[in-house]
Amino acid sequence: MEREGLTVTVNRTPAEAVVCLQGAIDMSSVVKLRSAVEHLLLDAPPRVLLDLGGVTFCDSLGLGTLVSLSQKARMVQSVIVLTNIGDFLNRVLDVTGLRPALVIA
Repeated sequence: MEREGLTVTVNRTPAEAVVCLQGAIDMSSVVKLRSAVEHLLLDAPPRVLLDLGGVTFCDSLGLGTLVSLSQKARMVQSVIVLTNIGDFLNRVLDVTGLRPALVIA
């Protein structure tokens, strides 16, 4: 099954960064997501919003990446907040038990 890639758009203010994601978070795209967020965390804003409204798919590697990025953000006194998560991702977070590991708006 062919999936579209992931588009990552970052808008930053002193108080927060908004990272808009479009497409699939999977084995072929987690490096792109990880590098964009880790770059932000080098000079971490207090809050990083991950807007998942355009995410069409997220595999186990994608979920693991979201959790590990959240942990890295905490280590630099920042917080990653997931916004606009769809029904699919809500169900996956419930089934996997990962919801408590993430901050969801």
